[in-house]
Amino acid sequence: MVTAGDFRNGVTFEEDGNVLQVVEFQHVKPGKGAAFVRTKTKNVITGAIIEKSYNPSAKFPTAFVERKDMEYSYSDGGLYYFMDPESFELIPINESELGDGFKFVKEGMVCKILSYKGKVFGMEPPTFVELQITETEPGFKGDTATNATKPATLETGAEIRVPLFINEGDMIRIDTRTGEYMERA
Repeated sequence: MVTAGDFRNGVTFEEDGNVLQVVEFQHVKPGKGAAFVRTKTKNVITGAIIEKSYNPSAKFPTAFVERKDMEYSYSDGGLYYFMDPESFELIPINESELGDGFKFVKEGMVCKILSYKGKVFGMEPPTFVELQITETEPGFKGDTATNATKPATLETGAEIRVPLFINEGDMIRIDTRTGEYMERA
C-alpha cells in the first residue's frame, strides 16, 4: 500500500481498476483547510493523463510494473520483435505501444519492455544512444552564430536539430528523453 502523502515521480498505484503512474506531484498546505496532494498521473495502459487532488492519508494498492531488458531484433509490418536475452524467446510488440522514444532505436539495441500482469504496454529506449548522421546540409566556415542549429536525419530515420559544425557521417550522442543532440561520439 502507498499513501498519497508518499507520492513521488514514477510511483505506480492502482485506483478504480486503473494502473496509474505519478508524473508530477505537489504537496499543498493552504492557510485555511486541510492539506492535500495535487497530482498529474498517467494511465500506464491507455496513456491518458489525469490531474487529480488527493487527501494525503488516502491509501492505494501498489502496482508492480515489470521492466525487463530485451534486445530489439527486427520489424515485420506493424509488429516489432524483441528478444529475451535469457530464454531467446521473441516477443512481438505492436507499433502503437512503443512510444516516441522508439525512433532512436536500431537493431541490436537493448531496451526496457514495460508490462503489467503480463500485458506489455510500453518500451523505454536507452537513455543515451549513439547514432550516425545520414543526411544534413554541410556546415560552412564562418557559421558561428551562437546556438544555431540545422536539421539532420539519423540512421534510424529520426530527424533532430544539430549544431552547424556536424556533418554527414558523424556519430553523435542523443538524449532519448528529450530527443536532443548532446555531443559528438
